[in-house]
Amino acid sequence: MMAQYLEIKARAEDALLFYRMGDFYELFFDDAVHAAAALDIALTKRGKHLGDDIPMCGVPVHASDSYLQQLIRSGFRVAVCEQMEDPAEAKKRGYKAVVKRDIVRLVTPGTLTEDSLLDARSANHLTAWAEIRGAGALAWIDMSTGDLTVTETSRAALGPSLARIAPKEVLIVEDMWEDDALAAQIRDAGAAVTPLSRASFDSQSSEARLKSFFRIDALDAFGAFTRPELSALGALLDYVELTQVGKAPLVKPPLREVPGGIMRIDAATRRNLELTRTLSGEKKGALLEAIDRTVTGAGARLLERRLSSPATDPSIIAKRAEAVEALVENPPLREALTEALRRAPEIERALTRLSLDRGGPRDLTALREGLRQAGALSATLTASLPADGPVDLLQAVEALAGHEDAVALLESALIVEPPLLARDGGYVAETYDAELDEARALRDQGRGVIASLQARYAEATGIASLKVKHNNVLGYFIETPAKHAERMMAPPLSEDFIHRQTMANAVRFTTVELSELETKILNAGGRALRIEQRIFAELCAAILDRAPEIGNAARALARVDVAAGLATLAADENWTRPEIAFDRDFVVRAGRHPVVERALRREGGGPFIANDCDLTADASLEEGGSPKPVWLLTGPNMAGKSTFLRQNALIAILAQMGAFVPASFARIGVVDQLFSRVGAADDLARGRSTFMVEMVETAAILNQAGPRALVILDEIGRGTATYDGLSIAWATLEHLHDVNDCRALFATHYHELTALAGRLDGLKNATVAVREWEGEIVFLHEVRDGAADRSYGVQVAKLAGLPAPVIARARDVLEALESSERDGGRAEALIDDLPLFSAPPPSAPTPKSAGPSAAEARLAQLNPDAMTPREALDALYELRAINRNPDESH
Repeated sequence: MMAQYLEIKARAEDALLFYRMGDFYELFFDDAVHAAAALDIALTKRGKHLGDDIPMCGVPVHASDSYLQQLIRSGFRVAVCEQMEDPAEAKKRGYKAVVKRDIVRLVTPGTLTEDSLLDARSANHLTAWAEIRGAGALAWIDMSTGDLTVTETSRAALGPSLARIAPKEVLIVEDMWEDDALAAQIRDAGAAVTPLSRASFDSQSSEARLKSFFRIDALDAFGAFTRPELSALGALLDYVELTQVGKAPLVKPPLREVPGGIMRIDAATRRNLELTRTLSGEKKGALLEAIDRTVTGAGARLLERRLSSPATDPSIIAKRAEAVEALVENPPLREALTEALRRAPEIERALTRLSLDRGGPRDLTALREGLRQAGALSATLTASLPADGPVDLLQAVEALAGHEDAVALLESALIVEPPLLARDGGYVAETYDAELDEARALRDQGRGVIASLQARYAEATGIASLKVKHNNVLGYFIETPAKHAERMMAPPLSEDFIHRQTMANAVRFTTVELSELETKILNAGGRALRIEQRIFAELCAAILDRAPEIGNAARALARVDVAAGLATLAADENWTRPEIAFDRDFVVRAGRHPVVERALRREGGGPFIANDCDLTADASLEEGGSPKPVWLLTGPNMAGKSTFLRQNALIAILAQMGAFVPASFARIGVVDQLFSRVGAADDLARGRSTFMVEMVETAAILNQAGPRALVILDEIGRGTATYDGLSIAWATLEHLHDVNDCRALFATHYHELTALAGRLDGLKNATVAVREWEGEIVFLHEVRDGAADRSYGVQVAKLAGLPAPVIARARDVLEALESSERDGGRAEALIDDLPLFSAPPPSAPTPKSAGPSAAEARLAQLNPDAMTPREALDALYELRAINRNPDESH
């Protein structure tokens, strides 16, 4: 057995080998050591090899999925080695014969298909990157659904593309792993890397591989692919066949994504805007979680894909928005669709598992229920939509209809709630197969069948005392008293009844029918299971023959789910449909931040203050106004500058994914690039400080942003000395205005920059309004024209809870610095004269106030319980007068 293990392990190479032994998967040698540590299970030993103990650990087969998931998440690949024959067959070759075993699958992060190993609401992408003579391409597949996509991608654009796709595993040519820059891009995407030989990426071999895989003579029907695209696609299919050990999953024809067809969003921007994950890596609190009203896994995955890849084609955006609008305006239809969708199980992933022989009866029932709901949805939409209704929904009607035969087949063949595994049996419905019903009857009602046969024989022979009995020597036999022996042995009874044994008081017989029945009874259980497995295989084949049509229905269900979910969101949150045009307009009226508004409402924090934004460069859109494509936003921390910046970027993304937006009106000129530099942190792994990270991200924006880009920048230059930071921010703002010529929101605390509005035609000053009241700051969260004259940093520090002596000392220093600046002095000279040690030490008690004010003293004298309403009103006026003239009240 160990010789067989070592031979198979050599073929598994660097993967852990799950070696099937009965009801367990066993691991040996270093595999056992690594797996035991990763899974936190006992490490034992079994036998010796070259004089040393063999480490061993194992996991039960029935619970293997959870262990596989842990190992994959820990960065391992797992080769699954199954028993290829029944142990009883092996024993026929000798008691020492080893059961035949072989690897049936290589489990890697990008090739998972089981529900238990996948997130139902997220895609699981396997990606391949190919580069030929400086031209690059990226291909990716979701093995669980068969979606295959390819696009041209330069080395510079690889990082943003990987950030958008979020692959679990990336395939590259083996010698590319030495490229540190490429390795860093893949590492930033959080994907596992799998190097393959150059032969896997050979473009000519890849073309032949594609033709063979899809059984076609030419690729023209799929589109014109470049050599790098062919290389990436070929490597993907080669790896799929390698990991599935020859089993071909259901893969859709490759979809070629046209460069420029989606909004380009780099990794830093996705992270800063928290589109699908928060900065801490959680779904909760991200934009996706705030807008997701889908009720199916496929719908949730499509919503995430659209959010991650907003379209730039106004016609595509309009088609999606029309479907949403139709459902917003028809609440009964929207509710009916949502209820039907709730009852629709996962279809595409079930179909893929069946194609890979990993499916079970529940996958067939999922298809049955899913296709049944598809028919109901089609009927509902047909009855509710006009002939000229939204194209997206009308196309869905066609794809959802016409599956009655498949539903009828599965309804007649399967019980309502079948077991998980086909090998367990008991899932085929009664009366579907006569042979199966007979086997089950013999298995479950053997005594009743024998009793009925005994009664029939007694009536046929006229011998009432005739019995059918059983023992371990003869099996089933017919026994009659000895006095009837002559009649049983004489014609015509002797033609049917065969003599077997004569006893002192009885004679025993058998019949061909009884012998056959005995064989059937003894084998009924196994025979019933074999028949069920045959029926299961026939049902799978029948369903897979309809795979293209079923796949279309599954995608239509997802589209309807997304449209209904976005319509529900728009209706519940009072969002509006944006206008999309292929120009440079950007007008938002009463815009709101979808995540912050939701959090405020959930936590009872009051209403969100909506704000306008107009980055339009064409003055004709504003009567008597002069719109500016670049806004310089000033104001204190905590006033809402970053929220305002982010909400406008999110509105652009929502608009171009085909959703409604949180605003009373929005007109968005197509944004082809979105850049955000909001917040920063150290990148210790690369030895970068906060300021260095800030500068790297800013450099990427200034080097790439084009005229149709939208840029939001927050606090450029804050991580270095004041004058250095001011200089960098100044030059950056000028470059955005003069060179990039893009739409931009630029927030800063450098108030000196507001002077640039006088000489940069496209720059507008805006500020977030605040009010100061008795030394306290009140945030109004309103964006207005103009510039802030101060940052209110000391007041914000007080709100944060800094000790009172620190706040008092900060006010003294600030006042001295501002006074010196007004008088033309230098801060450096002033610092030398500041009484640095005049502040009380930290341990000193906080100075007491001079006593209660006049209003407070008068308030203490009032007794509300003893006052009439009139007296209370008079006291209120009195307190108001004291507050207005505190000196006179004394």
